[in-house]
Amino acid sequence: MGKEIIKNIFHDRHLGERAVIVCNGPSLNDMDLSFLKNEIVFGLNKIYLGFHRFGFYPKYYVAVNEKVLRQSAREIDRLTCVKFLSDRCGQMFRNNALTHILRTGNPYARFCKDITKGLEEGWTVTYAALQVAFFMGFKEVYIIGMDHRFEYSGAPNQASYMKGEDKNHFSSEYFSQCEWDNPDLRNSEKSYQIANETFQSVGRNIFDCTVGGACDIFEKRDYKKIFGLSAG
Repeated sequence: MGKEIIKNIFHDRHLGERAVIVCNGPSLNDMDLSFLKNEIVFGLNKIYLGFHRFGFYPKYYVAVNEKVLRQSAREIDRLTCVKFLSDRCGQMFRNNALTHILRTGNPYARFCKDITKGLEEGWTVTYAALQVAFFMGFKEVYIIGMDHRFEYSGAPNQASYMKGEDKNHFSSEYFSQCEWDNPDLRNSEKSYQIANETFQSVGRNIFDCTVGGACDIFEKRDYKKIFGLSAG
């Protein structure tokens, strides 16, 4: 029944529209986010830490990392937007009108166009959100806050404990005094390339509006010009 609901309600629900995926990099602190009030927004992971300060609330929310899901279970339950969560912690969350649990283990494709059959995590929650956005039919997706640079020690994907303040995200509290998984930028870029090619193959586009972002996979755009915050 859950798969049928997702298919009936969300497949091509936003056909031809645009969405903004808000990642969690520190560059969000250097942006005027007032435009998000007028956009269809995807929030990721611990974006709830910035709701009050940034003055926006997402329509959709995506989280697939097990540590994030466990650390944020209470906050995720309180969210009143539509949520798409990995089944990694399925016992902690239940399918309901706002919460949809997706299978992320052994996905059927590298980029899952039909999320009712599964979702590829792709080493980054942003990739998961792009698959959801594709399923919903968005023609243009704009990404902000994807700084694509991190300070960490150890190997990619290794579990680490952050003792001090978090300098990798918009909030110093993000993973402070918490365990987190080291980023894997190389494999993340491979995922982004696949997402970019998949969107473009059907005449749709992903644009990177991150301020000072280090990722060079997507076409860069000036968010102020795109969202009417400056002339030109």
